Amino acid sequence: AEHWIVVSGTARVTCGEKTFLLAENQSTFIPLGTTHRLENPGRVPLEMIEVQSGSYLGEDDIVRFEDVYGR
Repeated sequence: AEHWIVVSGTARVTCGEKTFLLAENQSTFIPLGTTHRLENPGRVPLEMIEVQSGSYLGEDDIVRFEDVYGR
């Protein structure tokens, strides 16, 4: 699970079937196993804090469903 907090800028968050905007000092919770995506729709650089929780905190379990950046 993850908790995202916007420090500056604007974040467009897709969490499951919902898409919404977060502004500075706003946050959202991403439940374990939920498909999610983060975008910066604005011109101001997006700065955020990501807090992970759970028994495993590695990044090697990521499954990319769509990757427009070629990673």
